[in-house]
Amino acid sequence: MREVAVIGVGQSEFGKLPWRSAASLGAEAVRAALDDCGIPAKSIQVAYAARQYDANCTGQGILKEVGVRNIEIINVENACAGGATAFRGVWKEIADGRYDVGIAIGVESMTTSPIAGKLIPPEKDDLEGHLGMTMPGMFAMVARRQMEMGATKEDFALVSVKNHHNGCLNPHAQYKKEFTVGEILNSRMIADPITLLMCCPNTDGAAAAILCSMDMARRYTTTPVKVLGSALCSADYKYTQEDICASPVGVKVAKQAYEMAGVDPKDIDLVEMHDAFANEEILRYEDLMLCRPGEGLALLRSGATAIGGRIPVNPSGGLLALGHPLSASGVRTVCEVVLHLRGQAGARQTPNAKVGLAQMLGGLVTNLEHGATAGIHILGR
Repeated sequence: MREVAVIGVGQSEFGKLPWRSAASLGAEAVRAALDDCGIPAKSIQVAYAARQYDANCTGQGILKEVGVRNIEIINVENACAGGATAFRGVWKEIADGRYDVGIAIGVESMTTSPIAGKLIPPEKDDLEGHLGMTMPGMFAMVARRQMEMGATKEDFALVSVKNHHNGCLNPHAQYKKEFTVGEILNSRMIADPITLLMCCPNTDGAAAAILCSMDMARRYTTTPVKVLGSALCSADYKYTQEDICASPVGVKVAKQAYEMAGVDPKDIDLVEMHDAFANEEILRYEDLMLCRPGEGLALLRSGATAIGGRIPVNPSGGLLALGHPLSASGVRTVCEVVLHLRGQAGARQTPNAKVGLAQMLGGLVTNLEHGATAGIHILGR
């Protein structure tokens, strides 16, 4: 396989933007990525675009806005991991030598989607979903199990405090407001013990990343960000059957990505990950082997995952504060890591970052039997 680099990244504004179309949001992100690297739009040879709701030739609709036509465009959907899937698709095309330059796009307009203002609905034959096993309900059950193992509501609130603080440092964040632990705990109850400010918001937005072969990258930059490892896998039938807090697919994909990248978890300088609910972030520390099993709480409480800590997690503000336009998030996490590796993340910069990890989960909408998908990309300079 050829070495692949990310040379351009960009995102649209994130927020509740019902007056904007998905195509306009996507085009904003694509233009930002093109401007970021200075590559002509006509140089793009292949595109993968992800969108979960109202998807219809998403990539074609976005790229025509920037004058890109007559190329191979693949549209994908993989729930919240759609963007990670799109990024991996472009990476494979270039690594395999089929193309030299490609673009990954993720976009979502949640406020104009069929679920605008609603919970993600269960499918018709999903008995558990109709009895209350919605996304917040499921993660509330996970939180209760975590509390049996020593976690407290204050721990979950601490994650939200951290990520909302980080969002205040990110000009793209949907929410730029500091909160105290007390304010998090006293916000409206959604599914006990999860409160409103422990949940990610509905968000409209898009992100884009331009990838190319290393030979091509050196024409545009002297400091390319390399894709060291890429892994994507879906869960098996045993997902959550042994313990609702367990994530075998998350651990499996992490091991695959680390092996491909030739790095160890201790080599990672920062992480962007799926934190749709605050308590979830603590579990993912262990999935990614940032600490030993059972030590996620200790890692959080130590301050290691805060900006300035040993391993900053979600310095962007994460899904909780930056926002979560579902299919965009898997590309956006890559964009954030790239900025840190370049030293361009501003007030939230991870000092001397050399290796970063972008993770995104998808699926598990309401029916646990659907399993989940995990995507991880490790990047380095």
